[in-house]
Amino acid sequence: MFRLMSVLFSIIGTTLMGIGIVVVLVMGLDTWKPILLAAVAGFLVAIPVSWFISRAILKGQTAP
Repeated sequence: MFRLMSVLFSIIGTTLMGIGIVVVLVMGLDTWKPILLAAVAGFLVAIPVSWFISRAILKGQTAP
């Protein structure tokens, strides 16, 4: 499960960090601190999200 979670995290983490940065920039906060906080928040949110998705994928599979 950890390997699947790692692969998913690389995609989900990048996406959530990018969304957070875009939201911060659209709000007009263009200094480094809000951008960095948005990236860190996306990174931290991506950990449980990738765990839940990998668990759902593995539970959905049937044994051969």
